[in-house]
Parts: sequence; C-alpha cells; structure tokens
Amino acid sequence: MAYAVTDTRPIFEGRAFKVRVDSVRAPDGKVRPIEVVEHPGAVTLVPVADDASLYLVRQYRHPSGKALLEVPAGTLGSGEDPAECARRECREEIGMAPGTLERLGGFFLAPGYSSEYSHIYLATGLTPAPLPADEDEDLRVERLTLAQVDAQIRSGEIQDGKTLAALYLYRLARGL
Repeated sequence: MAYAVTDTRPIFEGRAFKVRVDSVRAPDGKVRPIEVVEHPGAVTLVPVADDASLYLVRQYRHPSGKALLEVPAGTLGSGEDPAECARRECREEIGMAPGTLERLGGFFLAPGYSSEYSHIYLATGLTPAPLPADEDEDLRVERLTLAQVDAQIRSGEIQDGKTLAALYLYRLARGL
C-alpha cells in the first residue's frame, strides 16, 4: 500500500494540538485531501492500590457536555519519555507516586483523523506524593473495586474510550 503525501497545509495551531490538511496520492493514483489532527501523544494509567482497588478520576469534559469517570491520563511534553510522563500524571491526577510502572500496550485514539498515540501503564506500589494539578483540570479522585468498575461500565457510566481500552489491557495482562 504505497501512499505518498504530495502537499501539506497547516490549518490551525492550538495549545494541545495542530490541524493540517495533507494531499495524499493513493495507490490508484488519485490524490485526496486528508485532515489530520497532530497530537504529541499521551499516557493512560491504570493505578491499582495494594487492596486491588483502582483509582479513577471524574472530570468535566466540555465536548461531551458532562463529567466523565476515567482512568488518569495526560499529554506527553515535547521529547518527554512516556514512563516519566506516566509518573508525573499519576502524581498530578491522583496524588500518588507509582513504585512500579508496567507498560501494558498502547493504542491510536482515532487513526482516521488523529496522530495521537497513547501508552498504557499499570501503576502499582502507590505512595502519597501529590503534585499540583494542571491549572485547567478540576478532578475528583474515586477509588473503586474492579466489581464496581465493571458495574459502571455495564450501566454506561464509564463512556471514555481510553478508559475502556486501558481496563481491557489490564484484565488481559492479569488474567482477570
């Protein structure tokens, strides 16, 4: 599948992402415009306490129009190592430092239009070590058992894609 970019036009540059339009030549020779959201990447965490409960955060997400229950996550800084970002985000979002980080996998958020790739980590051996939250975040930390998380998924309370993907990979890694 040989695709070639013949032209790129920047459209928008914001704080969190950029948007461009690429002209892409497909194998059939046709050139099509493709809109791309450029994102530096992210980390997604599954923080698990010693008693096997999970830390989630509830925060208002304006595009959805409501507060969502999610696993902690955050955007990579320029040149930032994903594991270091995961450690920082864990401290910022739930106030806990992970003793151990285990990479569970990763995923593209929406590869049809976005370059965002999220690295998923299991965080264990948690100890209190809060960092100030990001200025634009209003988070409420919730600690739930896996059975409670499952009930929240079944009821439709948990609707965030990264949370569903991270919990799935967590279950696979632990045979749960």
